[in-house]
Amino acid sequence: MSEKITPQQLVSQQLSQLTQLEALLLTEKEVLQQQTPEALITITAEKNALLVAIQDIDNSIGQSFEFKQEKLAGNFEQELSDIEATLVRCKKQNQINGQIIHQSQLSVERMKTSLLESHNKSSMTYDNKGKTSGGLSSLGIKA
Repeated sequence: MSEKITPQQLVSQQLSQLTQLEALLLTEKEVLQQQTPEALITITAEKNALLVAIQDIDNSIGQSFEFKQEKLAGNFEQELSDIEATLVRCKKQNQINGQIIHQSQLSVERMKTSLLESHNKSSMTYDNKGKTSGGLSSLGIKA
């Protein structure tokens, strides 16, 4: 027979996982700044696995009648406060990482445009979205 996990263990596990997520998001920020694609792939996989585990624990807590009873009795106030504070920090760090990704995408787009312009200014065309593309090859015309 397997032992039943107590509400205290569930809450502690969720806090631990959120703390791991926060550390992983900080590592992700460093990797994004260093522009290391291989490390980013690894971190993304770790982050996805951790998010699934956090969701599983959250579902278990949400379905636990014992947890609801203990929460009504005033238990877990400090733990839940810590979880919420950690979650807020994770959300903020995730937004920062998103901004870094967005800025990187803009830089790549500017570099692409610059390279296309310098490659052959006379063959520069624009698509229906206003993005630049080079030459007749984008129109499907072959010389």
